Amino acid sequence: MGSLDRLVEIDRSSPVPLYFQVAQRLQELIESGEIPSGTKLDNEIVVAEQLGLSRPTVRQALQYLVEKGLLSRKRGVGTSVVNNRVRRKVERTSLFEDLLRAGRRPRTEVLSCELVEAPENVATALGLPAGAEVLALERLRFADDEPLAILRNHVLPDLGVTAEGLADRGLYQLLRANGNEVKAAEQSVSARKATAAEASLLNEPRGATLLKVHRVAYDAGGRPIEFGRDLYRASLYSIDISFGFD
Repeated sequence: MGSLDRLVEIDRSSPVPLYFQVAQRLQELIESGEIPSGTKLDNEIVVAEQLGLSRPTVRQALQYLVEKGLLSRKRGVGTSVVNNRVRRKVERTSLFEDLLRAGRRPRTEVLSCELVEAPENVATALGLPAGAEVLALERLRFADDEPLAILRNHVLPDLGVTAEGLADRGLYQLLRANGNEVKAAEQSVSARKATAAEASLLNEPRGATLLKVHRVAYDAGGRPIEFGRDLYRASLYSIDISFGFD
């Protein structure tokens, strides 16, 4: 394909990270069909030169799109567009607050809360250097006394999140209370079968269908602060999508 500098405009004065600006614009081009499925992209070095960016920034942008299923990267083949999924935007709301509004009693069992070295995909999503520490969380969320979801999150370590705080309120409530309100999120929803351990936690038979919600959340300045991988019982939970027509 031709040079990307004609298609991707970078605003270096924007608080939005450069990699995310690139990723967002490429996503628009792919989803609009301007860069069609099957298109092979130039390698990272060439793209970095075209856009006047560093190679790590370009790598982060491309990896973000790989995570979203828009690009495929294969050794010896390169990076290609694979926009073959159906996507719908859904409004991000807090499960904890949704349960309260529905008259249910949310309860949280914190399974783990510890500082760990960020896995590569987490570091990429959160814009962190290799080896950076993040706070890894795993929680079991109940509606009344019924297990509903396994919530797995990685968050920046300086946001005031503690196991004690998570036992009493939702993650986004805790972030907001510490001055770190989530203002935007990129989210995808799919389905998979439960493992034996997951089924046991959720009181489901092994192999039961679970809704899988993948998410990266951003603060008011466009900084990614949370990487979420949540699992919901499909037998008890659904996601509604509302949209209008002109």
